[in-house]
Amino acid sequence: MPQNQAMTLTDRLRALTRAPLHSCALVVARLGIQPDWITVFGLALVALAAVFIARGDFLAGGIALLLSLPLDALDGAVARAIQRSGAFGMVLDSTLDRYADAFIFAAFGYYFAESGRLDMLVAALAALTGSYLVSYIRARADDANVGVSTTVGWFSRVERVVVLLLMTLAAGLLDSAAPIEIGLLVLAVGTNVTALQRLRHVYTVLRDRGG
Repeated sequence: MPQNQAMTLTDRLRALTRAPLHSCALVVARLGIQPDWITVFGLALVALAAVFIARGDFLAGGIALLLSLPLDALDGAVARAIQRSGAFGMVLDSTLDRYADAFIFAAFGYYFAESGRLDMLVAALAALTGSYLVSYIRARADDANVGVSTTVGWFSRVERVVVLLLMTLAAGLLDSAAPIEIGLLVLAVGTNVTALQRLRHVYTVLRDRGG
């Protein structure tokens, strides 16, 4: 890893799933399915999950989220399988990931606002803010003018998705919003701490470079 970074959960999962994902991507590519279609369909599933969550149907929301997970990795694998060299797909994927974050946290915020739980609405907004900052700092650090690879931190995208999935399915199975309250508090703190971890990493690398 660049700058002696420890492997995140995201990195480890990518390494473990690379071979089976590549095999699946070859099949999908032969069917003529474009990676951008997969990206958009994945967002549609997340939007459906958000509708269920906002209505308090957490089990259906969790299942829709679970179904969307493979698509989040498959689009990139298909792009590599067909040797697509354009950069637009990466921009589209990152952009729709941010929309997906917004849909899910807005759904939780709406549910708790309707329930009169403004404290949990604030937690959902804090988690959304932290999630955006984690991604934003990485994007800015990767800029050619900065040139720092930034994948450090406790709550990269995979960790956030795992927490969201577990807390939503648990709430549905237990018929209780308690797992979501715990999960949102964990994400509200964890994502913002991760943003600070990444900011500190960028500062340290640039300081060592004399930049």
